[in-house]
Amino acid sequence: MRAPARGERSFSAAYGEVELVVPADPESWRGSLRLLHLGMLQIATEESDAVEVVRTARDATADGRTHLFARLQLEGTALVFQDGRRARLRPGDLAFHDAGRPFSLALPERQRAHVLMIPRQLVRLGEADVRRVMARTIGAAAPEGPAALLLPLLGGLVDEIHTAAPAAREELARAVTDLLAALAAAQLTAAEHQRPPAGAGETAIFERVRTTIEARLGEPELSPKVLAEAHGISLRYLHKLFQERSTTVGAWIRRRRLEACRAELARPSAADRSIAAVAARWGFVSPAHFSHTFRKAYGMSPAQYRAQGHGG
Repeated sequence: MRAPARGERSFSAAYGEVELVVPADPESWRGSLRLLHLGMLQIATEESDAVEVVRTARDATADGRTHLFARLQLEGTALVFQDGRRARLRPGDLAFHDAGRPFSLALPERQRAHVLMIPRQLVRLGEADVRRVMARTIGAAAPEGPAALLLPLLGGLVDEIHTAAPAAREELARAVTDLLAALAAAQLTAAEHQRPPAGAGETAIFERVRTTIEARLGEPELSPKVLAEAHGISLRYLHKLFQERSTTVGAWIRRRRLEACRAELARPSAADRSIAAVAARWGFVSPAHFSHTFRKAYGMSPAQYRAQGHGG
């Protein structure tokens, strides 16, 4: 389900065009973003309930933004997806990602982060190397290496910028930019020594698609085309990911919708909700089609399932 328009507008104003997808009631979702401009460096302090942030290839082309993000997680967890990779962030961790190409963020719980935005040339890497450091976890908990030293220093500088006098902010911003360049260079060196197992990239892409399906089950328009566009992959490749798991995109979506409906019908708290309303909540447009599909899957109609005591 889409987040409230006010939240989407504030995130898009800071980050470039993005779509916010929330797993629960959109009207109850809360998020805030405070943006600080420091010349070529921008710092957003972001706090939100669980949400998925999606930037499609169309979004990237439409607004033309090409800056790099450096996400420093402060509270909660985050998953950063880009180029078939996934970076899992815990408090103190950082990952880069690129506004110029499709990406998505899965924020599964209430969270807070500093998001630093810099022109790509300031990381002082060639374009091929820039791509190699995107969506990789730079961990503060590493026992040794540059990250163990630089990440706490970076966090301290960002906090200091927010309280510093205006005259001191420019110098602090330069120090932050230099630290980001050093972290990117260190991550490139680490990436050159990593050999991911065969199929690891495809697994990450599939997990990203699966996360999107979970977040958008209630949208009737959810389709293979919508998913492929959201993740910057071809329809053919999307179908291949699901075929390798002995299923299809449509079958996966239908199964998850049915499971969500069955779970809701079994909840006593939903006993006063009509079957048609339950079906619509999880993306079924036609009540008759829902009843037919439910009976085919579970051997009884939704009404029979609820009447047997599953719904309280």
